[in-house]
Amino acid sequence: MKKLIILILTISVTFTSWSQADKSKTILDQLSKKTRSFKTISAGFVFSMKNTALKINEKNEGTIKLKGQKYSIDLPGNGLKIFSDGKTIWNYMKSGNQVTISNLEDAESEMMNPSSLFSIYEKGYKSKFVSEKNISGKPFYNIDLTPEKGKENVQNVKLAIDKNEMFLKSALLKSTDGNEYSIEIKSYSIDLTIADSEFVFDPKKYKDIEVIDLR
Repeated sequence: MKKLIILILTISVTFTSWSQADKSKTILDQLSKKTRSFKTISAGFVFSMKNTALKINEKNEGTIKLKGQKYSIDLPGNGLKIFSDGKTIWNYMKSGNQVTISNLEDAESEMMNPSSLFSIYEKGYKSKFVSEKNISGKPFYNIDLTPEKGKENVQNVKLAIDKNEMFLKSALLKSTDGNEYSIEIKSYSIDLTIADSEFVFDPKKYKDIEVIDLR
């Protein structure tokens, strides 16, 4: 689950044509341009995992901070914290007081990066404009993504984009294993001052921690 949280959490600009690809590409290009203009992004989100056949329906709140290629994620309900300074990834699990360290380049996929929460549409997906709907009086664009080769574990991704603010509101990913993963952005702040140290795990803050270094 940890890797799939990252998959749909942390979208260059190549899309394959669909019947309405021009409109979806225009929207996604605007979203990408605006998102990339921010020096930092700090957001609160709700992460959900559902599997009807297995009667699984989990929901957890968390926070994410982004600064270029650096990021940190905190999921208190799962006792999970993830840090990356753009070169190294630290995965900390509270339940075992254990941190696993690995190189970013050793990740299984380029999508193992929470910045994909705001850039999931940019690589490896075909886009299709579905509709524009009002939710609680606010207009949203709905866009579907279908994976190209290399993402066989993903069936499709559905995006909801705030039309006025041009910001990603939610992403719903359906995987081939029958699970559905969703992220909903509840709040966000941009261009805050975030120290680089917030993207590096400090083992001194955790007494008797077990360190597993895979580098």
